[in-house]
Amino acid sequence: MTSKDYYFDSYAHFGIHEEMLKDEVRTVSYRDSIIKNKHLFKDKIVLDVGCGTGILSMFAAKAGAKHVIGVDMSNIIDKAKLIVAENGLSDKVTLLKGKMEEIVLPYDHVDIIISEWMGYFLLYESMLDTVLVARDKYLSPGGMIFPDTATMVISTIEDGDYREEKLGFWDNVYGFSMSCIKEAALKEPLVDTVESRFVNSTPMVFKTIDILTVKKEDLTFQVPFEIEVSRDDYVHAFISWFDIEFRACHKPVRFSTGPFAKYTHWKQTVFYTPDSMTVCKGDKISGEITCAPNKENPRDLDIIISYELDGKEAKAKDSLEYRMC
Repeated sequence: MTSKDYYFDSYAHFGIHEEMLKDEVRTVSYRDSIIKNKHLFKDKIVLDVGCGTGILSMFAAKAGAKHVIGVDMSNIIDKAKLIVAENGLSDKVTLLKGKMEEIVLPYDHVDIIISEWMGYFLLYESMLDTVLVARDKYLSPGGMIFPDTATMVISTIEDGDYREEKLGFWDNVYGFSMSCIKEAALKEPLVDTVESRFVNSTPMVFKTIDILTVKKEDLTFQVPFEIEVSRDDYVHAFISWFDIEFRACHKPVRFSTGPFAKYTHWKQTVFYTPDSMTVCKGDKISGEITCAPNKENPRDLDIIISYELDGKEAKAKDSLEYRMC
């Protein structure tokens, strides 16, 4: 089994669906965007891409959709069919097992696409690619996508103690140096919950994705950023998160995966720097973020953060390569 195969197999396990369903920020945001906008779903044909347990498909059916088609490659769809039947919605919801890129829907066009496609650092696992395939093949002109906007944000954190715990550990492992592992660990972003008090610069949106119009090639990008330090401190890492918006709603529904918002299972993504930076309030850190699917496994991400600090007390410049896998 390759890592690509494991992607689908991993979503057959109940634990991952339990975690997602118990993420109230995620699930309630989707529920509200659908149930509170019944006027948008009434008598519509809805496609749920990557339907999992079928929760979004059932929300759409409850909102008055004429018919909902859910598609998923994972074996979880076998349980989803039982769930739909258990809730008396089999006449409204049809679930199909297979890859969105290969499957044939019972309708030539759909009015609305719903999907919970977001991964760590937003784009990890590349499921948005599949949503775009569905959009281009099936979405009617003027059709809607839920959600329809995503923004990616960058900032910095002071994280000396935890950084030492995670990375400094490899300097002395029961009397032995394992620096080669430390070098590898630095290249792997850490997905974890960061307390807001550790954030020490103004967050900046570096990428906005309009899901109705974005092209696959737009998801490989190199974009500039500039953030301003908010206090005298030390910078040990860059931090990134994303915000999601359902703009088509009568009243837009939004949620954030950032450290200033309620916990989500996406947490935040931390990119440690090899050395700490001494920073003063008002200092600017500027640079570029490059993001591209890994050539060997497109579900992984290759990320480069190039940055320069020209501060009151210190200067720093580097280009760091990371891989999310």
